[in-house]
Amino acid sequence: MPALSSAREKFAALNAQVLDISADSTVSHVAWQKKELGTVNIPMCSDFFPHADVTKQFEILREGPPVPGICERAVFIVDRNGRITFARVYPLDQVPNVDELLNEVKKAEA
Repeated sequence: MPALSSAREKFAALNAQVLDISADSTVSHVAWQKKELGTVNIPMCSDFFPHADVTKQFEILREGPPVPGICERAVFIVDRNGRITFARVYPLDQVPNVDELLNEVKKAEA
């Protein structure tokens, strides 16, 4: 998240907006920011479990072990027509490569 947050202006220059969404509550988002993340310059959206409508639709909500109710670390690039042009699920300990994502945004808008 910090890498995407710090690259927000690069995405904005491509007319792209970065959003974070998880099944965590807004209260836990605030606590996570205070305890671990620090300042985050992107919207953190809550799809609070057990509802989790959006994360279920994108098939990134873990419903089984090891930890049910958390989301996969995934990136979706949606073009201006609402089409998903890029989708990737990453291991939870892997940070998505910002340069790769910027290139994917450029390809989506080409």
